[in-house]
Amino acid sequence: MAGLPRALPALPPLALYVHVPWCVRKCPYCDFNSHGVGRDAELPEEEYLAALLDDLDADLPLAAGRPLGSIFIGGGTPSLMSARFYSRFLDALSQRLSFAENIEITLEANPGTLERGRFHGYRQAGINRLSLGVQSFQATQLAALGRIHSGDDAVAAVEEARAAGFDNLNLDLMHGLPDQTPELALADLERALALEPEHLSWYQLTLEPNTEFHTRPPALPEEETLWDIQDLGHERLEAAGLSRYEISAYAQAGRRSRHNLNYWRFGDYLGIGAGSHGKLSAFDDSGWLRIERRWKTRQPEAYLRRRRDPRGFVAGSHWVCDEELPLEFAMNALRLVEGAAMTDWQAHTGRPLSLLGERLEAARNKGLLVEDGQRLQASPQGLLFLNELLALVNDTGTE
Repeated sequence: MAGLPRALPALPPLALYVHVPWCVRKCPYCDFNSHGVGRDAELPEEEYLAALLDDLDADLPLAAGRPLGSIFIGGGTPSLMSARFYSRFLDALSQRLSFAENIEITLEANPGTLERGRFHGYRQAGINRLSLGVQSFQATQLAALGRIHSGDDAVAAVEEARAAGFDNLNLDLMHGLPDQTPELALADLERALALEPEHLSWYQLTLEPNTEFHTRPPALPEEETLWDIQDLGHERLEAAGLSRYEISAYAQAGRRSRHNLNYWRFGDYLGIGAGSHGKLSAFDDSGWLRIERRWKTRQPEAYLRRRRDPRGFVAGSHWVCDEELPLEFAMNALRLVEGAAMTDWQAHTGRPLSLLGERLEAARNKGLLVEDGQRLQASPQGLLFLNELLALVNDTGTE
């Protein structure tokens, strides 16, 4: 773990990720740590709340007194938990950590009728940003994706969220769906835009390992159709005033996701809850910055049992070595349309700029990087072929 001194003057900003692992039904494309429990299951709210706080208490020394800039509650389907659960959680959290002014607190929710009616309570609890997993408005597409809501349910959920006082709303929408045409993809976008979301996550369906779709792949659109969907959709979103700032994220001015920006700018984050991941930095006695990645017990039942286990909630951890830092930093920063300043590269990786010369030139020659000597910034082509760009930029050598 011997390493290079970093030029960072202080520790990175800090965020918190909270994972709620339960959902009504596991979707066939989902590779997240989610566990279907059916519609009528009674979730262990009291026990899970206690476990989350114990988990957090064990991690508090890692926070080093830094305020939280954002909180993201993901899943699973976090909106299966009651408003009272989140009110108590956020109250307890505020007693343990300071909140930055205008902190962003996001809750993921599904637009099915099971969760509607709770939005007012979530807003009263202190949640100020809602992310709705719409995915599509088309009945046939929703059925293919295993979703339990309809397009009308999604519209009603947005209306209820607005009535509850949410003025910062993200819609998750997928494209490249089974048998989807450009016309169907644009129809989804038009219906989403009519709801005037402040933020839209518009991403292509991929077949991930350990999912039902990976085992039994559906018939996906041809590559040429996928390119058409992407080009036409990007053009439509930009025309509607939602500017692309990350590979699959579009936002109104001033409404970019602060929590996700913290990830992509290589900020730190605590992770609590079953299967959550965290990234924490600390200066050692020599003044070098060390980065630790840690993850928590994945299975909900095992996670709850860890409350009474002297090992605690951590299932594993990894100290990021110096050879890994260039790729770690690049695979986050290059997702952003704005990229990162070259000075940020050196500050976060400890690698002198001279080591990147030939690699950057090769990437520019392939049209994957913007011609800018001050920034490490993917071109529109580079955003489409990010893995190829990362392979070129990644430096594991030494002077």
